[in-house]
Amino acid sequence: MISEIQIFKILQAMGLQGSHSSKRKLQPISKAKNDENGSAHSLVPPDSIISDIESYTPWKFEHPSALDSFERMMKAAKGKKIAVFLDYDGTLSPIVDDPDKAFMSDEMRAAVREVAKYFPTAIVSGRSREKVKQFVQLSNVYYAGSHGMDIKAPPRPVKSSDGKYHTISPGIKGNEVAFQPAKKFLPAIQEIITELEEETKKIQGASVEDNRFCVSVHFRQVRDEDYSILQEKVKSVLKNYPEFHLSEGKKVMEIRPSIEWDKGHALEYLLETLGLSNSSDVLPLYIGDDRTDEDAFKVIKSRGRGFPIIVSSTPKDTKASYSLKDPSEVLTFLSRLARWRKSSSSTRQHSQIWGINS
Repeated sequence: MISEIQIFKILQAMGLQGSHSSKRKLQPISKAKNDENGSAHSLVPPDSIISDIESYTPWKFEHPSALDSFERMMKAAKGKKIAVFLDYDGTLSPIVDDPDKAFMSDEMRAAVREVAKYFPTAIVSGRSREKVKQFVQLSNVYYAGSHGMDIKAPPRPVKSSDGKYHTISPGIKGNEVAFQPAKKFLPAIQEIITELEEETKKIQGASVEDNRFCVSVHFRQVRDEDYSILQEKVKSVLKNYPEFHLSEGKKVMEIRPSIEWDKGHALEYLLETLGLSNSSDVLPLYIGDDRTDEDAFKVIKSRGRGFPIIVSSTPKDTKASYSLKDPSEVLTFLSRLARWRKSSSSTRQHSQIWGINS
């Protein structure tokens, strides 16, 4: 059993003591001591906190902080090409009750803009591509919406290994293409949205979000006793659409076409369009907080090169090698990454290689 002093030191290091990043507060327990005014104060955190600490500590050892490991990571990246991939909700913006208000800060936007000056950078989100673009408001990044089922990227090489899913159309500027492997499902998706809106309209707090190639049913504001009702209604709608499947994320149910495509495939596709898929000196860096990001972490692991980073303040099963606690640490990490490249003598050369205008 760890000592009281060790507990409080760990709490402080984790940011759980007096930190806004943890919503739990220490509660009085049996081991208490009266102060000079006769008031009792807790000396030891509740057993639940202790349990979390004891599980978080070994987890953190296996998934060290990307901030603490930054110098070691950049040492490994010296002389290599980094490609940056970023989830949006919970990574660049905080998780909020209203999904339409998941705004990123001006500081985060500036950091992403700066990173994109020096590295090819893509936002890979479950949101629709247009919606996440409205949130990010940057022109020097690539966007992959609907969990990678709607990508706007440079023209893809003629030779391709996944041609059966190709649906390519010229971009507005003429130098981009839209890759949409689930385009044939659009009519069915609109039908599903209409039915879900009708079925869930009486459940307080439930909302249906059209992410173009997938559908999100948010239940963060739904009462606990209504969740099972909502879940059954969603499942009843999907019974008529066998080509779709249901998964669950952070307070959201996701409905997607059952095709072999996810954020991991999106990462591979973007690397290929950038001419970086077969290069042994390319290090993909992916930061995400959701279960759907695990597919991208898995791809990086299978490549044997790169930096998969999970955003989480609690222990969870993950393929990621590194961790960051919350979007504030993501901001710090991205700012350091941009400064690191900016100080490099090859800054101008790398900017020209990627061919992305800031």
